[in-house]
Amino acid sequence: MATHSALFPRTAALVGALWLCASGSAQSSSFGAGIENSQWYVSESVFECALVHEVPGYGRAIFRHRAGEQLSFILESDTGLMRPGRGSVVVEAPAWRPGAAPRKVGSVEVGGGRRPVTLGARQSMMVAQGLLDGMMPTVTRESWYDRRPVRVRVSNINFAREFDRYRLCTAGLLPVNYDQIKRSRIPFRAGSTSLSDSDQALLDNIVRYVQADSTIERIFVDGHTDGSGSRIDNRALSEERANAVADYLIAQGLPADLITVRAHADQYPVSNRAADNRRTTIRLQREGERPELQQANGYESGFAG
Repeated sequence: MATHSALFPRTAALVGALWLCASGSAQSSSFGAGIENSQWYVSESVFECALVHEVPGYGRAIFRHRAGEQLSFILESDTGLMRPGRGSVVVEAPAWRPGAAPRKVGSVEVGGGRRPVTLGARQSMMVAQGLLDGMMPTVTRESWYDRRPVRVRVSNINFAREFDRYRLCTAGLLPVNYDQIKRSRIPFRAGSTSLSDSDQALLDNIVRYVQADSTIERIFVDGHTDGSGSRIDNRALSEERANAVADYLIAQGLPADLITVRAHADQYPVSNRAADNRRTTIRLQREGERPELQQANGYESGFAG
């Protein structure tokens, strides 16, 4: 879902202001689905699960859980009506449940662009629980075009059934996402080529991800040493370290022809600390990425790690 330019909120807000002024109603700054048009649907894969709700006249409310990350709740706006700044989130009773006490979820920083509201895991679960309790979470923030409140209400109608599907999806997510493992690093003790249990756990996650993502076309495994030995010894040691990682990946099921092993000795130090330089880096490359921008240490130009 693309992010619009900085001009988007002001332009869309003007359109929204004209529409609201034309409606002439104090209620026109409230948005939400009614009983007859409240729909939720699940988008699911091993990489990400999303539970999406259309908010007529405003955009979408989205529960999103990406592999390796926590739950978030997002408001996606088609009209950019909210002014950036501090807003509020409250779980309140719908019109057909008078008398139920509202519950404050907390404040939220409303931004610009197409996704002005994003809640963290704790507040997102409070919103989800409110919906399961038959309540109506509401985000409020003043508008761009005047200082009247804009209220976005999230309907609980048809939520519970799709939320069960959504939870089943999250149970099948991969343990990591691409951004978390596209640049990975295995440290080594002085003179060692052994992989620890935590190193193997990281490599297991890389294997699971690559097996699921058919767009991965190359894995670069680069061995490095500190500068304490001779160049010949360091070259041999860096090759052993790279091979230790590559051999493990292959033993866990990755094709050998997917992996490129390189040994660099102490040619690419990343810091003045010897321990930081005793490492093997793993870099994943997807179809369409530009390998000429990548350094041999496994990180993008300008990144020290």
